[in-house]
Amino acid sequence: MIQGKAFKYGNNVDTDVIIPARYLNTSDPAELAGHCMEDLDKTFVDRVQKGDIMVAGRNFGCGSSREHAPIALKASGISCVIAETFARIFYRNSINIGLPILECPQAAQAISDGDEVRVNVSTGTIENRTKGEAYQAEPFPGFMQDIIQADGLIDYVRGRMKQI
Repeated sequence: MIQGKAFKYGNNVDTDVIIPARYLNTSDPAELAGHCMEDLDKTFVDRVQKGDIMVAGRNFGCGSSREHAPIALKASGISCVIAETFARIFYRNSINIGLPILECPQAAQAISDGDEVRVNVSTGTIENRTKGEAYQAEPFPGFMQDIIQADGLIDYVRGRMKQI
C-alpha cells in the first residue's frame, strides 16, 4: 500500500521537464532528485516527501527515452505516478526501475494538488482520502508486480538468477 500527498500536473509533461537535459551528465539518483521538476515547479524538491504521489493528465513522460526521468522522480520521494496516459517508453522505463505507474483517467482528473491519496498497486485501487472517492486502474500483471516489488528489473533478474 502506498500513501502520500498528491502533486498534480497537466498534460504532456515531458522528460525534459521532469529532469532538465542540462543535468543528464550524471546518473546519480540523488543528484537527479535535486533538480526534479525544477523548470515546471521550482518548489517541488522542497515540498516532496518520501511516499508522495504524482498525478498528471495525458501523455506523461513524453519526449526522450532517457531513464533519468523516472529515476529522478523515484529518488525525489515519489512512490507512484497516476496519469490519464503515459508515453510508452516512460512507462517501460518506470517499470524497469521499480516505479509503479497507473493509468486511470478518472483518478487523474478528480485528484487535486495536495489531496491525500492511497494506492494498492496489486489491485489497482486508488483512494482519494481527502475527497472520500475511489477509482479503479487496471492492475499490473503478476510478472510486472514482481519487477516492481523487487525494486526494478535488474534486482528482479538478480533474484531470479540466485534461484537457479
